[in-house]
Amino acid sequence: MPQPPIRRPQPRLPVATGRGGKRSAGGKGAAGRKPGHKAARTPPARGGIGHIRIIGGRLRGRRLPVPQQAGLRPTTDRVRETLFNWLAADIPGSRCLDCFAGAGALGFEAFSRGAAEVVLIERAARVAAGLSANAQTLRAAAARDDMLAQARLQVVQAHALQWLAARPPRPFDIVFLDPPFDDAVLAETCQRLAQGWLAPAAAVYLETPASTPMPALPEHWHIARERTAGQVCYALVRLTPA
Repeated sequence: MPQPPIRRPQPRLPVATGRGGKRSAGGKGAAGRKPGHKAARTPPARGGIGHIRIIGGRLRGRRLPVPQQAGLRPTTDRVRETLFNWLAADIPGSRCLDCFAGAGALGFEAFSRGAAEVVLIERAARVAAGLSANAQTLRAAAARDDMLAQARLQVVQAHALQWLAARPPRPFDIVFLDPPFDDAVLAETCQRLAQGWLAPAAAVYLETPASTPMPALPEHWHIARERTAGQVCYALVRLTPA
């Protein structure tokens, strides 16, 4: 009589795990996430390297390394996109000043989009060194681009208020003010800029914690645009003729 077929045991497949070894079956872990939900990125260890990305202009898509530093808070892609839509007609050929450059997200974005001159000021030596290295990378790329080849990009290691006080003012068309949230210098910086540092129709970008009111503005400054994104409030100020 024919022998019945031998039934061999099937090997057990490993159960996929999410972060931290949690099982993904049963709606937990990576495989069980709801559609459209993005996993949070694990931040680099303190002292490591993060990145920012230029989101528009001739250098769009470039990723630039950023050292991890307490209080360093790059302006998000979402906020930058809104801001530079507001400034679309102002940026080409403009002179821009980034007073609290940090990661350089605003100043480098302006350079990519056609500003004629961008000056980034940063007081932390390690962060300023990273900005200088990234500026060199961008200048090398711009030299091969007909639209950016003549643009100037400068990084200065200094405290913004001291830098503004130490030299005769020269007017800028656009100024970015995004100081560390624990550094109460925004109102004083606005007052200093009003003493000859702004062109007649200049635009000033302000970024503050959403829980903190905007500072008192100098005479002839008015908020043209204002929005909140999460814990950040940001606004575009325009100057009106005296």
